[in-house]
Amino acid sequence: MTTFESPATDQRFPLRRSCPFAPPPEYVALRAAGPLARMTLPSGRSAWVVTRFDEVQQVLADPRISADVTHPGYPQLTPEPDPEGEKVLPGEFFKMDQPEHGRYRRMLIPEFSVKRIKALRPGIQAMIDRLLDDMLANGAPADLAAAFALPVPSLGICQLLGIPYADHEFFQPRIRSRKMVTYEDVQVAIAEVLAYTDKAVSRAEEQPGDNLIGRMVTGRRATGELSHDELVGMVYQLLIAAHETTANMIQLGTLTLVRHPDQLAELRADPARWPNAVDELLRYHAIADGPTFARTAVADIDIGAETIRAGDAVFALCASANHDERAFDRPGDFDIHRNARKHLGFGYGAHQCLGQNLARAWLEIALETLFRRVPTLRPAIEIDDLPFKYDAAIFGLDEFPVTW
Repeated sequence: MTTFESPATDQRFPLRRSCPFAPPPEYVALRAAGPLARMTLPSGRSAWVVTRFDEVQQVLADPRISADVTHPGYPQLTPEPDPEGEKVLPGEFFKMDQPEHGRYRRMLIPEFSVKRIKALRPGIQAMIDRLLDDMLANGAPADLAAAFALPVPSLGICQLLGIPYADHEFFQPRIRSRKMVTYEDVQVAIAEVLAYTDKAVSRAEEQPGDNLIGRMVTGRRATGELSHDELVGMVYQLLIAAHETTANMIQLGTLTLVRHPDQLAELRADPARWPNAVDELLRYHAIADGPTFARTAVADIDIGAETIRAGDAVFALCASANHDERAFDRPGDFDIHRNARKHLGFGYGAHQCLGQNLARAWLEIALETLFRRVPTLRPAIEIDDLPFKYDAAIFGLDEFPVTW
């Protein structure tokens, strides 16, 4: 077996996209060479990257692969160690392994079930219609990011958690860390959002409402299953998790469908196709990639002809997996007719995105309503001039000027 002690390649990780409609071009050669490759992190440390669909699933489902950021081998993408990146709040279960991860996750599963999200859909539809009412009333051109794409998840998470939407003016800029200049800015923003979340939980403990925080207070805090600090950590991560991914997918989905008018016409003629189209958009763009799926091996694992050793850094390249020719025919083509449901846009295994049913509902309703109510929607500037976030951990757009 080839082991990780051999030198890393000269390629540096993370790799960057150069086209808004494809993963980093180097992924093609990496997949062709094998399911694993060694790369060099900004710190100079070596790491495994997993490139093919089956092996990405294998790694993300294996309990010997840890998501615990406090593990000594957990990889960071900064040149120098970031002690703040290794901290875990009570209840911040995204960064934990079993059994702690499962204990917290099970408490929240009913809030994100298919049945629960189906009950939320009328409210989501009304919210999206109001946003489009305002955008249309203000007239063209508009920034789709500010007028529509960002408010959809912001309003939606406020409805779900039971916090006032008026407060989005406070927490939304603090969640969008890309807009912050320094490391200190980010740390201040985190502290301020945590303080806000703490107050929201305290209010619910005094007067619980019919919402996620209220139900956690009456159903979990009251029984002693959750402490105050654990609930604050859970709510904090839910508040920040959905914004960038959903907002970016609304914008990229809009742009992609405008570029494929024949398929958009099919969706307009048969709205029942929208769920499949959303899954294809999630597969095609795969905006959350390697840095999102950083892991550490806690025991030796054989993958093909390679051995990942305990303590090795591992990154699952979900964008590469979603464009793996072994899993998807013509993966570089956008095709709403393909069965894309098995895509890895939400990850895989125990840490697969808890809110994927809600995210799908937001995307389906947002895109269907947008193109039904604004049938002549189109970019207001050339695609090459759009401000794509090629250097961001979550790919997308900073702004999206549109007209109609």
